Amino acid sequence: MRMFQRVSCSSFPAGSATLTPVASPARLALRATARDAAPRIGFAICVLAVAARLILISQPYVDHWSWRQSDVAAIARNFLQNGFRFAYPQIDWAGNAPGYVGTEFPILPFIAALCYKFAGIHEWVGRIQAVILFAVSLPCFFLLVREIFGSTAAVWATFFYSFAPVNIFAGRSFMPDVPSLSFAIVGLYLLLRYVEHNESSSFLVAAIALSLSFLIKITSIVIVVPLAYIVVGRLYRTPGVSQNGAAETRMISTGSSLERLSGVERVQRRTVVGAAAIFTAIALLPSVIWYWHAHQIVETFYPHHFFGAGGIRIESFSWYSHIAQQSLVSSLTPTLSAMALVGLFVTQSRDRSYSRLFHWWLAAMIVFIVVVGYGNRHRWYQLPLVPIAAAFAGAGCAFVGSRISSRFAAITSSIVLAVSFLIPAFVCVRPFYESSAAQLRDAGLEVKKLTPSDALIVAADMGDPTIFYYAERKAWHFLEENAIYNGNPDDSEQAIENLERLRRRGTTHFVFTRNTFSWLQSYPEFAEYLLQNSTLIEATPEFRIYKLTVR
Repeated sequence: MRMFQRVSCSSFPAGSATLTPVASPARLALRATARDAAPRIGFAICVLAVAARLILISQPYVDHWSWRQSDVAAIARNFLQNGFRFAYPQIDWAGNAPGYVGTEFPILPFIAALCYKFAGIHEWVGRIQAVILFAVSLPCFFLLVREIFGSTAAVWATFFYSFAPVNIFAGRSFMPDVPSLSFAIVGLYLLLRYVEHNESSSFLVAAIALSLSFLIKITSIVIVVPLAYIVVGRLYRTPGVSQNGAAETRMISTGSSLERLSGVERVQRRTVVGAAAIFTAIALLPSVIWYWHAHQIVETFYPHHFFGAGGIRIESFSWYSHIAQQSLVSSLTPTLSAMALVGLFVTQSRDRSYSRLFHWWLAAMIVFIVVVGYGNRHRWYQLPLVPIAAAFAGAGCAFVGSRISSRFAAITSSIVLAVSFLIPAFVCVRPFYESSAAQLRDAGLEVKKLTPSDALIVAADMGDPTIFYYAERKAWHFLEENAIYNGNPDDSEQAIENLERLRRRGTTHFVFTRNTFSWLQSYPEFAEYLLQNSTLIEATPEFRIYKLTVR
């Protein structure tokens, strides 16, 4: 499948982010040594990055992203227990209904469920998938940055990408975001490789990787902007036309030659357009089919819920200011953000192809964050900023390094930069692991001990399903509607009416957790109703469990 013409290897000169007109033999030797060492350094970084993600990989789902991981884990367990119905993922918070919901393509919980049959149900089983796919993406990210910015930039970019705080934590979470991003990076690199080196296998694998990326998390669709940049760039790089679109003076001006050239251009452009159409079909059609099916599930089955629904909403300036501050400081660290800013404005050599690829990806992400403003309250929505910032930071490091002539000064400044990044990265990543849902897990385990397996639970849990996952019971959030967004009742009357309706549907137990204890004071009539219609069977400083009176 030779759809694109091979280009000169000079399109990708190795070295730093910019080219100098004259280089001394010593500097050339130093650069050659750096190029040889870059893959070995990159491999060492990869090993350390994977090791960092194995820390606390067996931790219960009690961290700040517990609710998202508990939902995915519940889907995996329901696959195991209910016959592996791949097209019908089930959650636990639909009460006595089956609980089918619209989700991303559930390949991750399905694989976890298959592994549960042999390894048992453990938190690390689901999380290890993100670690593996992150590891797969690292070589592709290194090679992608090397193609665009050079070997030095690639080493630094891989370092920053590997240890950015939000990426460390997301890279060991049972969630679809890092796997989706990993497939997107693989697809982006392989498409670039196909365009430049005409490898048919790269074309097919790139399309499949991007298809999986969109299936696993549709928000990765922003990657189509840099993909389009690659295709359009190749489309207009035709025989007889230079990168800036001016006709090359070396082309002879006879009418027959121009006619032949025009024919070649038309054929090649049709070939490029045809290849792009095939690529688009492979990458996008599976997602169209799956998400249409997921929409049908939402329309048909209670609780009529689609994961991520409602995220498309433009918010206030203060909202975006908070996202920017959070991303630049605690998700990326100030060091990474500062070096990325340097790299963003580094002038790249005109000899480099696709030097604006990450600029286009960044522009697409900014538009995405603005349009999906409400959805970006979750940090994992901004994960693609990590490889973007890392690539720019790598280019910035290469640019600064090319201005340092002393080997000792270069090594010293590199150590200082690495330490100034790693220390705040460690400080910023620690809060991600801190327990914020331990009381929900403890309450769930106690519910599992105190109630029969067919009990139906209602929990005032502010929409966090962690309690249901560890209770292994079917349940409802309280309030029944919109508790995952806002669980506070308007008044006692609304709370009583909600609980009455759920009791008629078979609810047997009601659970308060520490973060909703205040309801007993804020809604006194509801507290009195609960006192008259239930028995308190367990009370701790973290939770209270009531058995409702049989009607």
